[in-house]
Amino acid sequence: MAIGHHALCYTAALVNEKCFVDLTGQGGLLCDIAMERALIIGDSGGIGSAVKAALEARGVTVVGLSRSGDGLDVTSEVSVAAAMGGLQGTFDLIFVATGALEIDGHEPEKTIKTLEPEALLAQFKLNTIGPAMVLKHALRLLPREGRAVVAVLSARVGSIGDNGLGGWYSYRTAKAAVNQIVHSMAIEVGRSHKEVIVVSLHPGTVATKFTEKYAGRHSTVPPQEAAANLLSVIDGLSVDQSGGFFDWAGKEVPW
Repeated sequence: MAIGHHALCYTAALVNEKCFVDLTGQGGLLCDIAMERALIIGDSGGIGSAVKAALEARGVTVVGLSRSGDGLDVTSEVSVAAAMGGLQGTFDLIFVATGALEIDGHEPEKTIKTLEPEALLAQFKLNTIGPAMVLKHALRLLPREGRAVVAVLSARVGSIGDNGLGGWYSYRTAKAAVNQIVHSMAIEVGRSHKEVIVVSLHPGTVATKFTEKYAGRHSTVPPQEAAANLLSVIDGLSVDQSGGFFDWAGKEVPW
């Protein structure tokens, strides 16, 4: 199910939202969700920095953490705990934009004949364990009441159902694994934080250093456009979509 640009709200008491009469026949109000505070993990990267700039342009207070700016190493829980342990209050959005396609010279595999344990381990440490540790330490930063979104950048190639080409064993597997982390956390969080939405997002092929060697014939979009697309999806998410995997246009991606 594709996501619209507005979230459907069924309440008369609305704070910090611009609401419109719902003309869909469902009753209630259509609301533009307004954020006050956002946390971006990986705010120095192409997508993370663009999302940060877009949110700040909206007037959102953004806290950013990154390796280059703060020494954050998401592959180390000690580092994650130290960086996130000093944060106070709650956030309306926690956006995890860390990751890499090529690590320590290990390029995406074209055949299983070239698959190396070190490449698999490196991908899991950065693209699965990293976000998992961030989510673990982000739990206390989520509001018990009120809407909030936790969005983790994944990739369509992490979809098992959409995999028609094969290859890219390490990266695909790590992204499939982080999707499972996200889905499981959504179930757990939904029991105690009724309005918190936890999702994986595929940003499309974005023109960054991350993709420049591998974009090939795929059309790319600049980070600013990708950020606008992703924030539009985030704005339109509803609680019943928590635990899902969506692309930059709001379309659900198969697991």
